[in-house]
Amino acid sequence: MAHPKVVIIGAGIVGASLADEMTARGWADITVLDRGPLFTTGGSTSHAPGLVFQTNPSKTMTEFARYTTEKFGALSHPAGPAFDAVGGLEVATTPQRWRDLHRKFGWAQSWGIEGRLLDASECAAMYPLLDASQVIGGFHTPADGLANAVRAVEAQARAAIGRGARFLPDQEVLGIAESGGRVTGVQTAEGVIAADIVVCAAGFWGAELAKQTGLVLPLVPMAHQYAKSGPLAALADSPRDAARLPILRHQDQDLYYRVHGDRLGIGYYGHQPMPVDMSTLSAATAGEAMPSMLPFTDTDFAPAWRESMELLPALGDSKPEEGFNGIFSFTPDGFSIMGEHRDLAGFWVAEAVWVTHSAGVAKATAEWIIDGAPSTDVHECDLYRFEDVARSGEFIMQTSSQAFVEVYDIIHPHQYRTALRGLRTSPFYARQQEMGAFFFEGGGWERPAWYEANAELAQRLRDEGVPFPDRDEWSGNFWSPISIAEARWTRERVAMFDMTPLTRYEVSGPGALELLQRLTTNNLDKTVGSVTYALVLDETGGIRSDVTVARLEPQRFQVGVNGPMDFDWFTRHLPGDGSVTLRDITGGTCCIGVWGPNARDLVQPLCSDDLSHQSFKYFRARQTHLGAIPVTMMRVSYVGELGWEIYATAEYGNALWDLLWAAGRAHEVIAAGRIAFNSLRIEKGYRSWGTDMTAEHQPAAAGLDFAVRLAKPDFIGKTALEQADPPAKILRSIVFESPTAVVLGKEPVYVYGLLGGYVTSAGYSATIGRSIAYAWLPASVVVGDAVEVEYLGRRYIATVHAEPVVDPEMSRIRR
Repeated sequence: MAHPKVVIIGAGIVGASLADEMTARGWADITVLDRGPLFTTGGSTSHAPGLVFQTNPSKTMTEFARYTTEKFGALSHPAGPAFDAVGGLEVATTPQRWRDLHRKFGWAQSWGIEGRLLDASECAAMYPLLDASQVIGGFHTPADGLANAVRAVEAQARAAIGRGARFLPDQEVLGIAESGGRVTGVQTAEGVIAADIVVCAAGFWGAELAKQTGLVLPLVPMAHQYAKSGPLAALADSPRDAARLPILRHQDQDLYYRVHGDRLGIGYYGHQPMPVDMSTLSAATAGEAMPSMLPFTDTDFAPAWRESMELLPALGDSKPEEGFNGIFSFTPDGFSIMGEHRDLAGFWVAEAVWVTHSAGVAKATAEWIIDGAPSTDVHECDLYRFEDVARSGEFIMQTSSQAFVEVYDIIHPHQYRTALRGLRTSPFYARQQEMGAFFFEGGGWERPAWYEANAELAQRLRDEGVPFPDRDEWSGNFWSPISIAEARWTRERVAMFDMTPLTRYEVSGPGALELLQRLTTNNLDKTVGSVTYALVLDETGGIRSDVTVARLEPQRFQVGVNGPMDFDWFTRHLPGDGSVTLRDITGGTCCIGVWGPNARDLVQPLCSDDLSHQSFKYFRARQTHLGAIPVTMMRVSYVGELGWEIYATAEYGNALWDLLWAAGRAHEVIAAGRIAFNSLRIEKGYRSWGTDMTAEHQPAAAGLDFAVRLAKPDFIGKTALEQADPPAKILRSIVFESPTAVVLGKEPVYVYGLLGGYVTSAGYSATIGRSIAYAWLPASVVVGDAVEVEYLGRRYIATVHAEPVVDPEMSRIRR
């Protein structure tokens, strides 16, 4: 059977890796084009320093880097190895960085990367150029190393050519040919090269090229400084030993180092962002062999040299003898950009990819194109992960510039950007500010984390003997004990939660039910007023999303989803006959969650309908009025308490908040934030997609079999579930023994002394007075087993607990 014709734009590290991966899977009709010569094409690959550090807070990016080291390590090239596993060493010169290295050591253990923490003397023994007095300690990863990117390109290209691919140099891509919403080829000066699939792997040129297809790629080409010292006696005297020095990172000063013979290469991120104007660059470098290498700016590098002399006295009387400002791509969130153009079938992108992750990204892209889904979860890199606001030029520039500044910064998991805040706010924002809300940010939305107005409540509960455990400095950042009071009060009285930022779609039309049945795992063919929790799977049975579907009319459904990637998935599966209309209604609506034992007492007097349990059961929806305000009420509760999600169109938002707030005074209502919300949902065993489970997990492993109806007609992923083996790992709730134990997520978990898995999310339970976490653990682990979780170098004992931890009878919800 003939395979599709594929054209890959870009013969750098990504394009060559992709051609190799695709031809290895049997696709041979592949053409790779580049504007430059082969194989030093003049893009970022040609000057990349080649550092490959595998450990990353992202499991996905770590997996990409691990595959890259494994693949490059096995490549052969006549000039020498494509990868040299000299190891990596990151040193700490401040207590904050030393703590952060403990955190990275935890990530390494969680993701299966070999590494260990070193004291200052061990660091100096491993890297003799160091001044040990400057160093507190270090983190060593022996499998990290140096990629010779050009050799890796050529070796993979030669392998692909041997299987039938062709690489064409000096081919400027002028445009993308298309017909009827499908790509048909690539326009060059020599004509159109026909293609069924086109992959844009053009590096920092990619955003400009994608614009021609109407696609916005949120990336900014940035100049980054790299210099070489003069000859160093310490390297020249023992060249063999010097060649084995690990790559070194001094992230406290935004610096990294690698050996070039008897010289030291120095990379620097401490200068101000230097975004590159691609229109100017294209014109100014049209005839240059290395357009990705801009002139070195000595003044910007001066601080880097001073700090390098401090850390590495062996630099002696040397000075920077050569350097350049190399161009790399930066994105708003630091992740790559992968996926297929929704409105131009067959046009794919694999952009903003550094050498570190190149082979891994290429493998995932090849699997995605050929098999329909990658074997690694890629939601963090998905082309359609960005909200509309994140595709504006100003947003892309400001946030990508901030990403450059923060490359080597210590970033707390709850640390959000400071620029471009306040862009998306619910109608309740002014009220929340009046109550002293501290805001987190997500999807551009301002989300209250806690309310300073509840400080008095926290003190009151403290006086009554409710425990408020102290936190260490790290976990105490972007957190307040007020959140404990808010969670406790929700369980005891009633609280109002702003649920507006949760994305929701309206799916309507004569084909709406059929579409939703095809896209989800549960049975949605129920009466009007039903609310159903369901999963959205890919063809492999992996969980793409989880959704809550309310049938408001026979042909109109409101679907609560997780974000823009769901809109993309739904859109791609819309029937071509126009029988279904899909609308994102999030911005035009608002939602307040009213939950707690007193919720019915608060809401019933405002509504003429009977809100009793008998008349308005759990997982039902009703369109009614509160006072004069038209609302849709859904009796669902992500916090595991009696109550409703109450929706209205945005123009009623202020009035709805004020109405509920006034009615709630008699019932001691409070406003509560995201931290309390998170701890309450963990108590109740409710998963958070993207954190607790992703497309790499099937429902049985995630404990979500109850949302799957294999008896219903075919749905996406059904065949894969029917053929699936029992899961090797299962998502479990664990409860910590010590009331002061705290974790934040991604920490390693040990079972009987051996690494068994990792934490996904966690929260302090105000109900039981201890922290609860989710963790992926071996299927052999059962309820009652003890495990240990390592947090910043300390291990805490926890016990695997039956779910839900709080109110297993679900009596609090159904009353």
